[in-house]
Amino acid sequence: MRFSVIWALAGVAMRAVALVLPTHELGAFKIIEHPDLTKRQLLQSIVTWDNASLFIRGERIMLFSGEFHPFRLPVPGLWLDVFQKVKALGFNCVSFYLDWALLEGKAGDFSADGVFALEPFYDAATAAGIYLIARPGPYINAEVSGGGFPGWLARIRGRLRTRDPDYIAATENYVRHVASSIAAAQITEGGPIILYQPENEYTGSCCGVDFPDGQYMQDVIDQARAAGVVVPMISNDASPSGHNAPGTGNGSVDVYGHDGYPLGFDCSHPTIWPDGALPTTYWQTHLNQSPTTPYSIDEFQGGSFDPWGGPGFPKCEVLVNYEFVRVFYKNLLASTAKILNLYMIFGGTNWGNLGHPFGYTSYDYAASISENRQVDRQKYSELKLIANFVKVSAAYLTATPRELNTTSLFTDTADLKVTSLASTGSATTFYVVRHFNYSSLDSTSYKLLLPTSSGNLTVPELGGSLTLGARDSKVHVTDYDVGGINILYSTAEIFTWKTFGTRTVLILYGGDGEHHEVAVTSSSAPIVAEGEPSTVTTKQSGPTVFIAWDTSGDRRIVQVGQLEIYLLDKASAYNYWVPEVSEDASGAGYTTNQSIQISIIVKAGYLVRQAYLQGSELHLTADFNDTTPIEIIGASQASALYVNNQPLQCQVTTRGDWSTSIAYQEATLSIPDLKALTWKYKDSLPEIQAGYDDSSWTTASLTYTNNTVRNLTTPTTLYASDYGYHVGSLIYRGHFTAQGQSTNLSINTQGGWAYGHSLWLDQTFIGSYAGVSTENNTNATYPISSLQSGVNHTITVVIDHMGMEESGTVGFDKMKTPRGILDYALSGYSKDSITWKLTGNLGGEDYIDRSRGPLNEGAMYAERQGWHLPNPPSQTWESRSPLEGIDQPGVGFFSTSFDLDIPTGWDVPMSFKFGNTTTPPVPYRVQLFVNGYQFGKYINHIGPQMSYPVPQGILNYNGTNWLSLTLWVHETGGAKLDDFELVYDRPILTSMSEVAYVGGTAYAARQGAY
Repeated sequence: MRFSVIWALAGVAMRAVALVLPTHELGAFKIIEHPDLTKRQLLQSIVTWDNASLFIRGERIMLFSGEFHPFRLPVPGLWLDVFQKVKALGFNCVSFYLDWALLEGKAGDFSADGVFALEPFYDAATAAGIYLIARPGPYINAEVSGGGFPGWLARIRGRLRTRDPDYIAATENYVRHVASSIAAAQITEGGPIILYQPENEYTGSCCGVDFPDGQYMQDVIDQARAAGVVVPMISNDASPSGHNAPGTGNGSVDVYGHDGYPLGFDCSHPTIWPDGALPTTYWQTHLNQSPTTPYSIDEFQGGSFDPWGGPGFPKCEVLVNYEFVRVFYKNLLASTAKILNLYMIFGGTNWGNLGHPFGYTSYDYAASISENRQVDRQKYSELKLIANFVKVSAAYLTATPRELNTTSLFTDTADLKVTSLASTGSATTFYVVRHFNYSSLDSTSYKLLLPTSSGNLTVPELGGSLTLGARDSKVHVTDYDVGGINILYSTAEIFTWKTFGTRTVLILYGGDGEHHEVAVTSSSAPIVAEGEPSTVTTKQSGPTVFIAWDTSGDRRIVQVGQLEIYLLDKASAYNYWVPEVSEDASGAGYTTNQSIQISIIVKAGYLVRQAYLQGSELHLTADFNDTTPIEIIGASQASALYVNNQPLQCQVTTRGDWSTSIAYQEATLSIPDLKALTWKYKDSLPEIQAGYDDSSWTTASLTYTNNTVRNLTTPTTLYASDYGYHVGSLIYRGHFTAQGQSTNLSINTQGGWAYGHSLWLDQTFIGSYAGVSTENNTNATYPISSLQSGVNHTITVVIDHMGMEESGTVGFDKMKTPRGILDYALSGYSKDSITWKLTGNLGGEDYIDRSRGPLNEGAMYAERQGWHLPNPPSQTWESRSPLEGIDQPGVGFFSTSFDLDIPTGWDVPMSFKFGNTTTPPVPYRVQLFVNGYQFGKYINHIGPQMSYPVPQGILNYNGTNWLSLTLWVHETGGAKLDDFELVYDRPILTSMSEVAYVGGTAYAARQGAY
């Protein structure tokens, strides 16, 4: 989108601004110089801000967001599913990266179609009523290959993420296209995008690069503005360092924000929380750096990645679990974060070689929503409790910390720390309580010393004491407004509250066995409306009603006038949902904290996605993983209930609530036994056979490189990216004529962490480096013998490519770290006596399979031929199973097909699972292809991943599926799979929309395949 489009978007006001805004040219763009706040408001007036929070259409909003990357779930039909699960948490926003490497695999060839299309992602967010924060890069980090930089960028001389002209020029085509797409989906155009991040974790520096470079950041901002982006610019500083904050000059953003990963990524010691990791100075730092903007944490730890050879994501789930949610996220409330994005909320999968070299295929990230899209992790439920509390706490939107991390000011013990939050516009005060030692495994008894509108109180007033359990934190409130009713104080935490006509419902919860009190300013006598009255202590003193109880699994409801107080234990509270009721089934509306017109409270177990009215019918869309009782509070505007379009008979309580149930009987599924299928086999390393013709291969003839990370030590460059091969695997063939005997071949290869290589001299295997998780390159020496003078010989080298490195530190250019052969020496021969050819994926940057993108394929012969695609020409191939394997070092290709017929209405998460019982394991590497999509790289001796989820849509749930494996064996004697099966998790009875099979290019003989 050109500058002229901005005129159309901004209208007459923009024309007035143009008189005072100078412009300059950058390539094909006409650029607006960065305007000040007043001029910015003339670009758009829908998304604004002050020092406390954002406003959407004039209404204050807490932006509660989770990170979700569409490219890590290449099934557009499932994007709405994830958005609805985020919305069900009580969130209102999703932040997303886009991966340049997937969208412009060749310079100048931008392609965003099929599974890479952007508009369906925006549409799904709109349907769910979720705002979006756009973070398209060019650089994203994100544990993806090259940090999102396409491999061809390694060929430019300019330093990455700087003002070097060739780098800026390289970004222009991508930014022009992607930012234009974002501009068309902005809130100003009726779309969901409300914020734009122009650079990512801009941090440095090294190697003589100026940092921070305001002009560089300004150029990046201007590129987006020139493409039509008018929403506010935000940042995510890699640490709270104040880079490019408003008022810092050229390149300053509109809203400053930063990252925070306090527990790091050591999943090997998941129960250890390091000393001093809890951030306690965020608020003071914010006041020093960006006091005119809302406090924004644009990436905060929502899980952890796991490296090759790591302990696995189950350990990461322990490290960043529900206790982490309780302590760290409530600590962020203590810092009054008003824009909060959790990275990740759903991780997904590093399918098709898109991941970085440190990580394996799974990007589950131990996120609240698992890789197979399930929401049964306890941290999901804990997060739901917090988000819904913030959603109904209007006073939080203008609150600021008053007394930070105090001891013995609000409690009677020095073992706790308390931060109070309040604002001048509200009587409400929030008290965030935690252990003095934030990671304490002890339980601490305490009393609260609270100033209230009724004077200073020592709580509990009715006797007993409160308890803060191990690794826990609580938010207590005083003078909290519940629909005009004053909660004088509550030691139990608030989940939500709603007013339904003449009744108001307040839901409180606490840990099992804890003692709690709530006090209500009311002259009405308290009545225990549900539960055993003897388990609740009440007292009426003047204008205040005091209620005390010990939390248990038995729900109690106490009525005080029109207020109904639900007293729950935390485990019971997990089953409650607060869907916003829309006017029809077309989708949820965008809602801010106070603009919700109709809400209900639903107790329903696994998941409630959506609620809508259709005349007098109340419709719920929900998922179930067991027989589930359903209770609906506040459905007075309806007379009939439908759950997933099925009418249900309800009983009506004396309070007017509805109760019913959903029966669950697990679906009967027929899942194929992979070991019993008919497999076809083909050798996938014909390159070592006599007479193999490599005349179509790329000749390694370049005598120079633009690589700025490593200087050449060979006559011609053997860096794969210099020849357009950036992904998957690489094969080199070195030709020489023997001039006499040689004793050994030394070779230095590099492929990324956990990579490996194998070598052959003619048809003779001479050795392998099987790889370890802690090395990205190796020097190896192999004995050579039987060279006859005058005879032509060929050295074949197969190298695994684990992805390009990221370029987080500005100036370091780590993304250019070469892959392939770095150096070699054949004893008794000069280096230039060997001429080299190489290949990677067929076509390199002119990749063949446009439907699966530029990263999905590597150099293996079967991949170059396209045999991994559906319906390969396998009829005449040898019948052999991967559980028979191959009997010598090399690469075997195995292919089969099977049918699935999953009944409609069931979400059945499936995974391919490898077995490994050999001790010690014979090292091998496997690629898993499902209907042509590479959905797994399994390295049996490194791990840790053995189970590979594949989503519906990639798997054809009602039709034929094509499955193939490449088996690369590193050592003599061969190897085979010990076990291989297709397994499924507990089926979910779902309201999810039907998911279309993605499909893609099927097999056809490839012209020029070699």
